[in-house]
Amino acid sequence: MGDWTEVADGVHHKRYNPLDVSIVVIEGEFGVLAVDTRSSPREADELIADISARFDKPIRWVVNTHAHYDHTFGNQRFGPFGLDVEVYGHRNIRRHFAQFEAPRLAAARRDPSREPGGQDWSEVTLTPPTHEVAERTTLNIGDRKVDLIPLRPGHTDTDLVLLVRDANTWVLGDIIEESGPPMYGSGSFPLGWPGVLEQLLEQMRPGDRMIPGHGQVVDRSFVVRQTAQLKLVADGIRDAHARGLSPDEALWERDDWPFPVDGVFWAFDRGLRQLDAPTEAR
Repeated sequence: MGDWTEVADGVHHKRYNPLDVSIVVIEGEFGVLAVDTRSSPREADELIADISARFDKPIRWVVNTHAHYDHTFGNQRFGPFGLDVEVYGHRNIRRHFAQFEAPRLAAARRDPSREPGGQDWSEVTLTPPTHEVAERTTLNIGDRKVDLIPLRPGHTDTDLVLLVRDANTWVLGDIIEESGPPMYGSGSFPLGWPGVLEQLLEQMRPGDRMIPGHGQVVDRSFVVRQTAQLKLVADGIRDAHARGLSPDEALWERDDWPFPVDGVFWAFDRGLRQLDAPTEAR
């Protein structure tokens, strides 16, 4: 979708189709850190070629922002049986793979028409991070430090954001989306998601740059607005539960939802189930 854009000193952003997914490269003294690995080994090969052509340093580190396929199905090209670089990600990614991504991958292999967009997953080997992150961790990439911050359950229970301290830049993954609405996909926690962002906002400054999982770079005010929208949905779910409404009944009571109704339906469906089973909602 275009060339690399240097959004801050040594922090580069490129948007890839399909899905307008954000890839970020952070330059260090002795190598580069790549954030996310795209949707398949073929797409990862393209990414590796692009990074090698643009930067004169080797890929030394990879970080997954969360477990979903469009951010991790290229991991095998980077991990122990690929470039053998260090791959960092939330400690729950392995479990999420087993619960969600592995069944989806198996179903798509039985019937490729199940997956829109012509995804070719015939060569995918699910490859979890080699370094599981359970608490805030500082990754030293030579002459600069990058904070890896695992989050409470929100978009998933595998979300991890990066803070490039000396560049005042956050890499947020899909807890924020710019080119489309937030996705209440597999393993989402619509009730807790706004609170996760509110906690992060306490650490973000007005001049900071925010790179979402999909779309262009945004600022703190964008995160504030999207947090309010996510909270509106979460409050609607709680209200529907208190009144014993189904997702359909609650959704059609009003026409001012901040996101398309088909996506909000899945938020209600999952959120109401979590309220009925409080330990799942966390």
